[in-house]
Amino acid sequence: MASVNNKGRPFGAHHNPPLCTRSHQIGALLLVCTTFFLTRALDRLLVPSSHNPFDGFRQPHYAVQSNDDGSISWPERGYGSHLSLKIYVYDETEIQGLKALMYGRDGKITAAACLKGQWGTQVKIHRLLLQSRFRTRKKEEADFFFVPAYVKCVRMLGGLNDKEINEAYIQVLGQMPYFRLSGGRDHIFVFPSGAGAHLFKSWATYINRSIILTPEGDRTDKKDFSAFNTWKDIIIPGNVDDGMTSHGNKIVQPLPLSKRKHLANYLGRDQGKVGRLKLIELAKQFPEKLESPVLKFSGPDKLGKLEYFEHLRNAKFCLAPRGESSWTLRFYESFFVECVPVILSDQVELPFQNVIDYSQISIKWPSSEIGPQLLEYLESIPDETIDKMIARGRRVRCLWVYASDSEPCSTMQGILWELQRKVRQFHQSTETFWLHNGSFVNRQLVEFSKWKPPMPLP
Repeated sequence: MASVNNKGRPFGAHHNPPLCTRSHQIGALLLVCTTFFLTRALDRLLVPSSHNPFDGFRQPHYAVQSNDDGSISWPERGYGSHLSLKIYVYDETEIQGLKALMYGRDGKITAAACLKGQWGTQVKIHRLLLQSRFRTRKKEEADFFFVPAYVKCVRMLGGLNDKEINEAYIQVLGQMPYFRLSGGRDHIFVFPSGAGAHLFKSWATYINRSIILTPEGDRTDKKDFSAFNTWKDIIIPGNVDDGMTSHGNKIVQPLPLSKRKHLANYLGRDQGKVGRLKLIELAKQFPEKLESPVLKFSGPDKLGKLEYFEHLRNAKFCLAPRGESSWTLRFYESFFVECVPVILSDQVELPFQNVIDYSQISIKWPSSEIGPQLLEYLESIPDETIDKMIARGRRVRCLWVYASDSEPCSTMQGILWELQRKVRQFHQSTETFWLHNGSFVNRQLVEFSKWKPPMPLP
């Protein structure tokens, strides 16, 4: 019978334990050191140096991955493994006042007339959402609600004045029970110009919690405060001419670097802006390095679409200074003629910054340092580095293309992924209350299903 004091011994304890000699200790130490240095050497071979960002295109686990088939894979962290959301698109006939925001007070402005320029993003995003596989016709299951309006175009074509735009938006919002239920947090608006949401004068009162799609991230130079909020709003790309972004033959093809006449170019009007005026003067001092032709938009000397892109492609660097606002279309156009964009706009915000490292595909230079030193710097960059930057830009420029979300890569895909990050399980507003049985009521304890428009708004 075993003794109760027998605590057991390790298996094989009756053998004599091996002696650990000094030779064994030295050998073990050498093995550890060798393993450490071999691992460090392999790391240097397999990972691009952090001191030179142009040795390789870093794609960490939170960056988009550009695939060989032209598709883009979104990072799972923060987004999920696949797109899964539902968007309700308001019909122009279901809400009084919505037609005016789309076609003007007399209904004479057409969607086709509003497809040009940056105005066109309001029409394109609306049309693409109507065709999207993520569209739902059931409000009760929607993650988001899209409010169509072509208001920038309507205003520019004389369909509505500022006062009428303001009144129309307030009228529309008062007829949306789901807007009141969430305080507008799940409603999406597109404001496609440099003015951003300021086109709706009372935006700060009525849609300050809503999601705004805009190319403009800063308006503090014109207004007391910006309408853009980086935590809820989404920067959208500029609307590059379809002739440059569509599949097949482009308006012009990029030129090899060796055949480009200029180091850099700036194609745009001065608009009385200091940065632009500096560039135009710089081009006069160094015409062999910097091209800045006088752009005429009417008359016999008008620069046509073909000529514009032929000029743009003839430089290694395309300069993109700010104009009336901080964003500029030239930044996006440069990717399709394959010159490296040089941003000269200090307050600029860029699309999809959560997943794109813009330092790999563009240059941002202080607008206060526009002068000969800028050209000297650009001249110092070797063609090999320029080629690498252009190649990286070529792999992500599909995100500047307003095409269907069923395409391997498009602006709409990018917008939907960013919206997916903003999906909430629960919404509330200052006028939303809930009871123990799961029902939602207003301040008068009226159940949500019985809310009658028009409803008072903040």
